[in-house]
Amino acid sequence: MSFTNEKDNVEISSNINYRNKKHYKTAKYPIRQPKFFTWLIWVLSKMMLRNKEKKIEKINMEGLKPPYMLLGNHMAFVDFEMLSLATYPQRMNNVVNIDGFYRRPWLLEWIGSIATRKYSQDLHLIKSIKKVLNRGDVLTMYPEARYSPIGTTGVFPDSLANLIKKNKVPVVVACHHGHHLFSPVWDHKKKRKVPFYTTLTQVLTAEQIEEMSVDKINEIIRKALEYDDYKYQKDNGILIKEPYRAEGLHKVLYQCPNCMTEFKMSSKGSEIFCEECGKRWTWREDGYLEALEGKTEFDHIPDWYEWERSQVRKEIEEGKYAFDDEVDLYGQPHCWKYRSIGKGRLTHNLEEGFVITGEHRGQKFRKQWTPLETIAIYVEYDLERVKKADSIALSTSNDTIYCFPNQQPAVSKLCLAAEEMYKINYEKTKKYKNKKITDK
Repeated sequence: MSFTNEKDNVEISSNINYRNKKHYKTAKYPIRQPKFFTWLIWVLSKMMLRNKEKKIEKINMEGLKPPYMLLGNHMAFVDFEMLSLATYPQRMNNVVNIDGFYRRPWLLEWIGSIATRKYSQDLHLIKSIKKVLNRGDVLTMYPEARYSPIGTTGVFPDSLANLIKKNKVPVVVACHHGHHLFSPVWDHKKKRKVPFYTTLTQVLTAEQIEEMSVDKINEIIRKALEYDDYKYQKDNGILIKEPYRAEGLHKVLYQCPNCMTEFKMSSKGSEIFCEECGKRWTWREDGYLEALEGKTEFDHIPDWYEWERSQVRKEIEEGKYAFDDEVDLYGQPHCWKYRSIGKGRLTHNLEEGFVITGEHRGQKFRKQWTPLETIAIYVEYDLERVKKADSIALSTSNDTIYCFPNQQPAVSKLCLAAEEMYKINYEKTKKYKNKKITDK
């Protein structure tokens, strides 16, 4: 698809001119996971978790056999390992983002994984899910579609209830605790010693789904997936003694609540501090934040993050929010290599949403994601397989574009802004639809 810029009489494409035009085909059905691989994944998971303190509790699961949908919260790779222990010997088909297939699509295909691209429209995914359930297996999904940036419940679409309603099989919710504290997405290489606790709860039977409205189903799922890893730490008296526990925290806590300056926060050891005004906070072993001098604005880390969200929302509503920056662009049309696209421009505002413009191999391109197309965005901190820097990823049905802004600390704010813009536009859409119904 392309259009012409009338001012310059230049053809601009919505696709990127890759030398190799082959894209990974996500629109294919997963194989049934061989029993050998079910056993092997269980063995490997036991080995990976052998020295970890862990507990799995099953609630209302007596007599439940596949097929059923398993929805899990998502904080770290260890989520997959804990679920393989919890569900063995049942076969699982996991919905996995394309980056999980990187350099190993054959392996993911062999174990029955279903490839998709985050926050993109994927109609074939619905067919693949139905096929897995029809043949009597467990379909595992992570509705948040990304690792939690702050150890609390993320966003997922209302359409999840429609998918549940369509398939009419029991729904189990896996809620993990401790995984974010163990391996936070903003510092995932250095692990912390934290006990894991996972609950598997059957929250809906097939009969209940038949009788319930989609709104009620969504309400039940959202309630079951509520979590706060920092509250889990405090409630259970868990001490995180690693001296580096706060390193990387400034990537999500990017605005100083003392002087209000953005993108001047930094962290080292167990402290987070503002380079503008000099204020410092220590992240205590018990999970509380404490100012070294003066007022402690937030002693609970997610409260600071939600305050930043309110600041972004205020900017958007007052018409003050806009992002415009040069970015390094990399594409992932297939699973074998991230393709350098060169320099480009990324803009973000309430009217257009995200827009990427650039030129590659002599062809100008422009790609857009409206606010209603981005319920959330995928943030990668230190994506070393491409370059050691922070990025956001935006996907279409057959490509994923990684944007590395010059304004590196801005990625967390872009994430919050996308979520708030979606909410604003979604509410407007709902009001418009309700008005049309009322007028009739």
